[in-house]
Amino acid sequence: MQIATTLVTPPSRLRTAAFIAIGVCLAALLAALALVLAGIAADAARPFSPRVADGLIPEGASVPATEEHLPALARLDADLRQALRDAAEAAAAEGVTLDVTSGWRSAAFQQWLLDNAVETYGNAEVARQFVATPDESRHVTGQSVDIGSLDAQVWLRTHGTTWGLCQVYANEPWHFERAASPGGACPEMLADASATRG
Repeated sequence: MQIATTLVTPPSRLRTAAFIAIGVCLAALLAALALVLAGIAADAARPFSPRVADGLIPEGASVPATEEHLPALARLDADLRQALRDAAEAAAAEGVTLDVTSGWRSAAFQQWLLDNAVETYGNAEVARQFVATPDESRHVTGQSVDIGSLDAQVWLRTHGTTWGLCQVYANEPWHFERAASPGGACPEMLADASATRG
């Protein structure tokens, strides 16, 4: 009499290959999921860096006021954008280019600027003289624009009231808003961005 030496028959090669293939696929799916989750965590931990979509015009650069394809200009208040367009046309007739260094900004971009100012000046009180909070900034609402060149700033201070464009802060000769009726008088300048508007 012969005794069986195996109680379980070994799986066929096809079944073994199928189990190995399923195992490899599961391992690959788990690895891909881990990579996706690691990427999401890395994005969340990465510090904010402003982009053109946030209203960035690269530092040291400026664009003509007519470059309305950029979010910094395209997202300006419609009345301000039209006033700026009209003023740019009149300035060009006198040989002056109204070059814009900043216009509309996202709230995240404005907060980033404020955080950098706090780091630069050492405290929030001094930083607020130059950079408003996102809740108070007229850049975030598209109601202000910064003009780059000194010639353009002087030209706009001299002629801007024709379109209601006014320098608003005494310490920021580049910052203009549509703060008056076209042809009207500009309001008295505020000392700086931390001043309370009346």
